Amino acid sequence: MRRLIIEMGMGVDLTGGDYTKAAQRAVRDCLGHSALPILHEVPGAVVRVTIGVQRPEAVDTAVFPAMFPVGEVEVAVRHGGMDVGAGGHVVASAAVEVFLPAQDGWRIR
Repeated sequence: MRRLIIEMGMGVDLTGGDYTKAAQRAVRDCLGHSALPILHEVPGAVVRVTIGVQRPEAVDTAVFPAMFPVGEVEVAVRHGGMDVGAGGHVVASAAVEVFLPAQDGWRIR
């Protein structure tokens, strides 16, 4: 497998303290930075999503695969991000990596 792309993003939930919502917004931020129509043409794509929040156990990882139109989606949640003040302000960070199997005739440097 060769990594084709990596994107970073940030998302927030300003009022509800919802770590899943903040993480989804961070992933959407990543997706808004790229357009890779080639992924629809090449089978075997693997999408690795890494999310950082202060309470990793509060993130529902089951919601993330539906955010991606192709590929096998792997989600890892780690301690990171930031809680701001006592008002339920949650900041999540995310990285989305897309890997493709080696293709005959392709050279990815």
